[in-house]
Amino acid sequence: MNSNSNHQMKLRLCGPRGFCAGVDRAIQMVVLAIKKYGAPVYVRHEIVHNRYVVEGLEAKGAVFVKELDQIPETDQPVIFSAHGVPKSVPAKAKARNLMYLDATCPLVSKVHKQALRHIRHGRHVLLIGHEGHPEVIGTLGQVDRKDMTLIETVEQAQTYQPADADMLGFVTQTTLSVDDTEEILGKLKQRFPKLAEPAAESICYATTNRQDVVKLAAKGADHFLIVGAPNSSNSMRLVEVALKAGAKKAMLVQGAHEVPWDELAKANIVGLSAGASAPEILVNEIIEGFKSRFNATLELTETVQELENFPVSKGLRDVDLLPADMAFVNGA
Repeated sequence: MNSNSNHQMKLRLCGPRGFCAGVDRAIQMVVLAIKKYGAPVYVRHEIVHNRYVVEGLEAKGAVFVKELDQIPETDQPVIFSAHGVPKSVPAKAKARNLMYLDATCPLVSKVHKQALRHIRHGRHVLLIGHEGHPEVIGTLGQVDRKDMTLIETVEQAQTYQPADADMLGFVTQTTLSVDDTEEILGKLKQRFPKLAEPAAESICYATTNRQDVVKLAAKGADHFLIVGAPNSSNSMRLVEVALKAGAKKAMLVQGAHEVPWDELAKANIVGLSAGASAPEILVNEIIEGFKSRFNATLELTETVQELENFPVSKGLRDVDLLPADMAFVNGA
């Protein structure tokens, strides 16, 4: 029963939204490892930044740890998260004879390779990103620390003093705001005209796609909901993008239980999207919440269709992945 049946509301659902190919691959790898090796399967850090996903995998037999020293002597596998790890982590796993599977997103691995390419060319690497984020920690850990400098803000870009201004290259965290990154890069390129680009774009296609469609859907929106976790960088950036693009209000919600339904009752247009680590089942619950409470018409705002698919590690390709295995994130 709609609580406000006379009030017409438009719910703009963004596409693409939710899981990207890298996140989907990482979750599949944990599910397949549990099917192949049985429980427990250890996972270093959250496989992706979403509590719902983590708890769903825990229910299947995954055990999440902060560091490898929390894992007992075992023949069971350990999986590295989609965000990537410093080189020291697989080295420690090998030293302990731990069997490990690397679920690092291939696009994050590409950034690692781009950074190493800069260094091979004698350049000091500027990494544009957020300090403390697992992906940034992993990228910094690919090289000797003296060979890479983290730049977080335009102010840091303005004050950074290199040893050799002619021998600089940059890479970026894959989940940054495209617009904010351009502002930082603009300042760096102004100061250092010979700043070398990576051989390929660092910000991933999924981050760019989700931000582009949110920009489109935010125009004229009274409110915008982004499904995601507070520690999800790409989800937090979507909230910022929605506000900058014209949404009167925007907020992050982890599920239907966090939606301010009373506040939305008088909204004419509400935008809805999800970060790259948020499962579709949570989006569907929110859509059902709108349909049950309001006279809401669903309208799809779509920019592109994503067809990317990253295969899982070779050692897991002999295990069949069934729709029921992923129902906890995709729904029935």
